[in-house]
Amino acid sequence: MANIKQQKKRVLTNEKARLRNVSYKSKLRTAVKAVRVAVAAGDLEKATAALNKAFSIIDRAVVKGIEPKGTAKRQKSNLQNLVNGLKK
Repeated sequence: MANIKQQKKRVLTNEKARLRNVSYKSKLRTAVKAVRVAVAAGDLEKATAALNKAFSIIDRAVVKGIEPKGTAKRQKSNLQNLVNGLKK
């Protein structure tokens, strides 16, 4: 660990932020998986509900700076296409 007081503080705050980000990314992956599982089961109602929840989590991840904007757009598009495939 560093000898400088400010650096010691930064090490602690960076670790807190890292743990927070890891937790949020896990939540995001779980939401995306819920959509994929619902689509695989062929349940349109569950898939739509899970899609709405996933969209919300993805959008919040972008606002918080956890996920890049382009990645979020691609994820949302792919999930929407999966659910649209059930509607046909």
